[in-house]
Amino acid sequence: MIYGDKNTGIIVTGATGKQGAFHVALINEYARQVGGRGVVAGVSPGKGGQEVVGVPVYNSIRDALRHQDASTAIVFVPAFAAGDSIMEAAGAGLSLVVAITEHIPVHDSMRAISYAKLNDCAVIGPNCPGLLSPGEVKMGIMPVHLSSRGHVGVISRSGTLTYEIVDQLSRAGLGQSTIVGIGGDPVIGQTFADVLRRFEEDDQTRAVVLIGEVGGSLEEEGARSTDLPIAAYIAGISAPPEKRMGHAGAIIEGGEGDARSKIERLKVMEVPVASRPSDVPALIKKLI
Repeated sequence: MIYGDKNTGIIVTGATGKQGAFHVALINEYARQVGGRGVVAGVSPGKGGQEVVGVPVYNSIRDALRHQDASTAIVFVPAFAAGDSIMEAAGAGLSLVVAITEHIPVHDSMRAISYAKLNDCAVIGPNCPGLLSPGEVKMGIMPVHLSSRGHVGVISRSGTLTYEIVDQLSRAGLGQSTIVGIGGDPVIGQTFADVLRRFEEDDQTRAVVLIGEVGGSLEEEGARSTDLPIAAYIAGISAPPEKRMGHAGAIIEGGEGDARSKIERLKVMEVPVASRPSDVPALIKKLI
């Protein structure tokens, strides 16, 4: 697994909000199932001293760290405050921030991610489902019932497709080491290449699935960066040129980011590309 394990202590910012409280409960339910620590603190300014589903709430991340041992923050605060929340976590010395929040202004994301890098803090997201290492730790909103423990890493720009392909892998007897949703915004923290570097150092990961979509060239950059066996699925083969599709990051630019050209470039690099999600397990079985 990568980014964390059963021993990882998690702080959730925006823990007293509806979504934050809901997912704190789910994360800690999974932590209890696997014998992990889960969420050890919530942060909501002005609400220190309260509890949310049995988890103590503090006014700031630094205050939480004075009382709890944690290395990761999950951000559920509203978009207008999410950039500041990412910077607060990085400035407090946390090593990972998982930014679930969507619709963060681009300049806020740029500033927050740059600040985090200067403080040696990795950011997953924003606008992402987070990550899941089956049997170890859940950091985000991914459904756990579709996954199974194993040796296939998964990196995705698309939340829904992630769940579909993870389900297909599990049904085929191909468990996962870690599943990472990197987010679909134009500006994100960890890229395919960044996550692949982590997988290269993980002895539990033998092959990786890249789940991409139209827009940009992050998938190709990731494929070029690694010697790991990889297979890919690219969504949006029928997307019309020069259209913005779904995620803010899915913008086709001059033939560079459309699905067909992306698939062709991956094939030139000898990366097998599935025609549909159900074809992914067969490609992985040929690689491992």
